[in-house]
Amino acid sequence: MKSKPVHNQVRINAGIWRSRLLKFPDAEGLRPTPERVRQTVFNWLGQDMTGKTCLDLFAGTGAFGFEALSRNAREVVMVEWSRTAHQSLVQNKTLLQAEHAQILHQDALQFLQQTQQQFDVIFCDPPYQKGWVAQVLPHLSKCLKPDGVLYVEAEFSIAPTAPWQVFKQSKAGNVYYHLLKYTSLA
Repeated sequence: MKSKPVHNQVRINAGIWRSRLLKFPDAEGLRPTPERVRQTVFNWLGQDMTGKTCLDLFAGTGAFGFEALSRNAREVVMVEWSRTAHQSLVQNKTLLQAEHAQILHQDALQFLQQTQQQFDVIFCDPPYQKGWVAQVLPHLSKCLKPDGVLYVEAEFSIAPTAPWQVFKQSKAGNVYYHLLKYTSLA
């Protein structure tokens, strides 16, 4: 008997959990970043995340956050509003024994307005067609360490607009992805 192909899972590309599969639920707006895009992003970031603190905003499947932890990130905060996706993140944290993952069931904008924490890397991959990039971008600079990097994935190309500098960008299918740095206007 032929087994059915398994959908709704993402593979961790490298590190201590290399090739581990993470399952995720069907949820509105939940679309995992393609594996080759994640590979490119971690190539851009330098592969090794040792000692870095990361924020996975709109965590969804948790692919970026768990990938960063697999590559030795010191801590990853994952923020997810969808109850179903949040529950899946908690299950995957338990499965991987990812003790350095902090998973929050919270609205992304509310989190950004309340947090005092700063991060080396912020992954921002919000649901498409909801205007989230424009809403959260003004709040992200206070959450980014001075030499920090912001990853943004969107359904459109992001133009460099002060104080944000786009220093890496690419496109895969309908996915536009970027690395940005914050440049102080002072």
